[in-house]
Amino acid sequence: MEQRHHAHQPRNDYGRFIATVLLCCLLAAAGYALQHTISCMLLSWIIAYLLDPLLVRVEQRGLPRNYALGLLYVILLFAGFFFLAFILPAITISWNGFIHDLPAYIQKLKQVALDWKGHIPDRYGSEEIQWLIDKVTATIDTATEKAALGAYTFGTRIIFNLFNIVLSPILVFFMLFYKLTIIDAFKSWLPDGRRIQVIAIAQEVNSSIGGYLRGQVVVSIIVAVLASVALLILGTPHPFFCGIFAGAASVLPFIGVILATLPALFFSWFQYQSVSMLGQAALTFAVIYFVEGYLVKPLVFKESMNLNPLLTIIMVMALGETLGFWGILLALPIASAIKITWGHVVQGDFDQR
Repeated sequence: MEQRHHAHQPRNDYGRFIATVLLCCLLAAAGYALQHTISCMLLSWIIAYLLDPLLVRVEQRGLPRNYALGLLYVILLFAGFFFLAFILPAITISWNGFIHDLPAYIQKLKQVALDWKGHIPDRYGSEEIQWLIDKVTATIDTATEKAALGAYTFGTRIIFNLFNIVLSPILVFFMLFYKLTIIDAFKSWLPDGRRIQVIAIAQEVNSSIGGYLRGQVVVSIIVAVLASVALLILGTPHPFFCGIFAGAASVLPFIGVILATLPALFFSWFQYQSVSMLGQAALTFAVIYFVEGYLVKPLVFKESMNLNPLLTIIMVMALGETLGFWGILLALPIASAIKITWGHVVQGDFDQR
């Protein structure tokens, strides 16, 4: 009888594995179907996650959490007014200018292709090259329509997401207000034999994710401000658009630095047609990312996640495809949480004692 019991044990583990996979698939399908709701929840959770340390520090000074939360929202109200009065109009003007100039930039690209075609010598292989340029030129008009449509679609999505921005402060308030209640309820659901271990792992994951999110927000803001100011001084068209794009691209590991420079290089080249201006824009971003990599990040990120580069790329691609921007932003924290949890599993912290 004892041998039969051991023989059936792997089947139970296999069934649990299948159930876990099916549950993950179900959650992924539900997440895709409710992507707007989940997007709003993730935005609110990240904001609450970033603001909670401020409330904790105020509470440590003796002010009750209710009053600290009210004081925080008064400060955020003034910050929101400043954003709506000064920052948002500048971003809107920059975006409208980009939409207005986009067809002209693409037509310039078409003219450059035609110029290259005219300078091709009549030699062996030139017919194939001309055919390639003809194909590229023929598709530029279609690309113009798609680019304009994509830009307007992106702007429409931003306007649609304003609903999330309006709803998020309400969700953030309740998340922060009921934080301790939620934590106590989560602890009560844990089995008695695993409670201490799970809480310890959760605290470790919380420290890693919290440090990364807060650090990444600071780094993105610094990169966006430095890039916007530098490009404004250089006279590059749409400096705020390029700066915001650079700040958002800094979230991406490895390739974010390359992607961040592309809009600035594009606008500099087609505005001035000068290699000197192109070099100045490239040098500007080289200096910015030198400062980011060797000065800002060592100060902001006190602890590194030490993630495998291959795992990082896979997580960013997979979650970015399923959850969009939020998947890209949360890919590294999720990978870090999986790494920390798996490390405790390998160490045998969940073994029955």
